[in-house]
Amino acid sequence: MPSKSLSSLSLLPLAAAIVVLAGCAGSPAPKAGAPAAVDALYAQLDQASKGYETAIEQSRQGDNAGSARTLDASMNALKDIAARCTPASACDPQRVLSVYDRLLRLKDANFIAGEEDDTIAETPDTQTGLGNSPISTAIPQVQRSVTMLRGQKLSDLVAMNGPVKAALEMWLTQWRPQLMDAYVNYQYLRAQMWPEYQKAGLPEAVLFGIMAKESGGKVHAVSRSGASGPLQFMYATGIRFGLSSADGFDQRFDPQLAARANAAYLDEQLAQFNNNLELTLGAYNAGEGRMRRLAQQYPSADFYDPQIYNQLSPETREYVPMVLAAAWLFLHPESYHLNFPKVDGVPGSITLQRPASISELTVCLGGAGGMNEGWFRTLRNLNPRLDPQVPQPTGSRLAVPVALEKAYAASCTSGPWPILATDLHTAVKPVVIDPPAAAPVVASRPHGTRSYKVRRGDTLAGIVRKLDCTNVEEVAKMNGISGHHLSPGQTLKVPACR
Repeated sequence: MPSKSLSSLSLLPLAAAIVVLAGCAGSPAPKAGAPAAVDALYAQLDQASKGYETAIEQSRQGDNAGSARTLDASMNALKDIAARCTPASACDPQRVLSVYDRLLRLKDANFIAGEEDDTIAETPDTQTGLGNSPISTAIPQVQRSVTMLRGQKLSDLVAMNGPVKAALEMWLTQWRPQLMDAYVNYQYLRAQMWPEYQKAGLPEAVLFGIMAKESGGKVHAVSRSGASGPLQFMYATGIRFGLSSADGFDQRFDPQLAARANAAYLDEQLAQFNNNLELTLGAYNAGEGRMRRLAQQYPSADFYDPQIYNQLSPETREYVPMVLAAAWLFLHPESYHLNFPKVDGVPGSITLQRPASISELTVCLGGAGGMNEGWFRTLRNLNPRLDPQVPQPTGSRLAVPVALEKAYAASCTSGPWPILATDLHTAVKPVVIDPPAAAPVVASRPHGTRSYKVRRGDTLAGIVRKLDCTNVEEVAKMNGISGHHLSPGQTLKVPACR
């Protein structure tokens, strides 16, 4: 039986030491540690790193016991080196940090080496051929991660530059709630979306990264610019990749069709940009025409080259590293002190035993399965063609997570909860009838002129009231009167009303 220390392959113990080390990297260190001692520390760092690689190779060759021993020794050495580097004035903390980053990449690039294809297995043991090795058991995401993109390792494509590191911090801080929501939403949509990427030979992590940034996994999301669906297709681009309207339903909101179109788009653009993932993602956000012109103008420049980067909008400059950072966290959550929730996303279905809308089902299901936030979003995502407020008739079949099948039978077919849900859903709110708008007062328009002889006691205002189709200023202007002074017997020109 493997020892408990084997789980340290996730790099969590080292990560803890690295956090301390990183915090000290920008502050002066005490004057301690001779250059010879620091050189010796660096040599031990190199040796510990090689030990980590040896552990990987031993596991691949089936020597799980030897891998466990080597791994334990190398991880203990790495933790010790990280702790000893902190007070040494001549020790460069960034050197230890770079080793940490490299080991993350080794995990992504080599832990699933030996796979013959990208198929998804039902159990971890049959996925990689590594059996119950410490390698396979230490990586929660390995069973659902495809790391190759057109023959390139995803770890080689995710450059840990400033923008990506800043994006990692953003996902782990301000955008953490959206990241967690996106992960949960994706787990329930995975059975529909991932196979489309898998057929195209694209990494699942990239699919998650795009979805997390675009919609957070909200199938019915619509942006201010009109981009729609979980992967936010503009109307014209959606049409180009087969997302049209069927029976009044906008297919951009269909998770499976949207994933298929997205995979086709990326496949097309990767060919255009010589398999450059960053330029391809930039095209997805900024438009392929603009990115293609920049790539043709500067053929040797990458996305972050100032010749390209500086000509992009702030939105696109943020978008690409945010997608890559989300993809990286999808593969390596434990290395960033991130714990995604365990989600049973296996698809299932229910047949309604009584009429119910998605809103009513959400009420009667309550927090079944520990979903304290309720099931509205998940049920709506899985049934994108249904209006959530419209009751579906008895016998209708709805897609649900398999974990909800028993909860539906227990809570929503009879008893108080469906009655409560229906009572709330059919509640009648008072109807407020707005008073009719007052008809605009339109003065009668004059039609020509006629004469009016001023009588004793007449005033200009009184004459206007009698006519009821003009105003004082109009009559005064027609007769050149100033001060509204009238004389008996005076003849005035006045409007001849209809």
